[in-house]
Amino acid sequence: MKILLTGGCGFIGSAVIRHAMSHGAHEIVNIDKMTYAASEDALEAARTDPRHVLIRADICDPAAMRAAFSTHQPDVVMHLAAESHVDRSIDGPAAFVQTNVTGTFTLLEAAREYFATLTGEKREKFRFHHISTDEVFGALADSDPPFNEHTPYDPRSPYSASKAASDHLARAWMHTYGLPVIVSNTTNNYGPWQFPEKLIPLMIINALEEKPLPVYGQGLNTRDWLFVDDHAQALLKIVTTGTPGATYCIGARQPQRNIEVVRAICAILDELRPSPNGPRTRLITHVTDRPGHDHRYEIDPTSAKSALDWTAAHDFERGLRATIAWYLAHEEWWQNIRAGRYAGQRLGGVAA
Repeated sequence: MKILLTGGCGFIGSAVIRHAMSHGAHEIVNIDKMTYAASEDALEAARTDPRHVLIRADICDPAAMRAAFSTHQPDVVMHLAAESHVDRSIDGPAAFVQTNVTGTFTLLEAAREYFATLTGEKREKFRFHHISTDEVFGALADSDPPFNEHTPYDPRSPYSASKAASDHLARAWMHTYGLPVIVSNTTNNYGPWQFPEKLIPLMIINALEEKPLPVYGQGLNTRDWLFVDDHAQALLKIVTTGTPGATYCIGARQPQRNIEVVRAICAILDELRPSPNGPRTRLITHVTDRPGHDHRYEIDPTSAKSALDWTAAHDFERGLRATIAWYLAHEEWWQNIRAGRYAGQRLGGVAA
């Protein structure tokens, strides 16, 4: 299968590529603008695999998108490219509307034009898989049931609003034009190669450097955590076996309060690399909460598990230990980011 995948040098996109390259004879056409959070290193062996092609292009560029479809003739599309950091969306929402809304529109139009040229089995098997977030559903109280495929949309931030808009566009292109669209929504991902502005890598790195561990408010906001390799496996199952028009909610049912996540990171680091200054929980610093901070996200993956015959392989403790071990073993990668592109930026992503 030849997959046209957007955002393949990002955190989740690169995990999908690594999984696809090692599980089958897939070919990947990777379209990435190579913004600040993109890393070719995250492709690992796929970087030099002849089955992988990297196209440095913006999904908002109609000519570039049409050329990618025309030249490479993909079997399916996996659309992961997005601006995804909530704090950045609060500070600068325009980039989120441009990439997440205009970019998705541009890609859908290029896919629609390409799909119109297909015939026979290639047309029958073509899929446009749009990958989204649980944040489009809004926020949950502690007593509310988790999100599922039928939860109404209620986005609360510029980021989640832009993703909700892109979800609606994708579904509209199926109902109006017949483009075979599949949508999946996932919860917070974590794991190797995540850019150090997100909660878990930020806390790991700050703790290693004996810097403050900033936690919004009292840290009682709850997120449902999914190890990125488990998500990548689910996404490949969706694009190969999913039903056009369906929505799949992908989660691991591993909810944790933010303060619990930070304390767990401290405990594992104290075990693996003890600090001469004592337990790292002393570094936890509570800071002013961010505007419109959603209290809780959690996904009920029951339907997706049944439809896809998929279950997340990692529980949170196992996944977190693997993630921390990875950051300990790849210090040069994140040190280069901290010293270069990331140096001097304010602490973003202090809460998930």
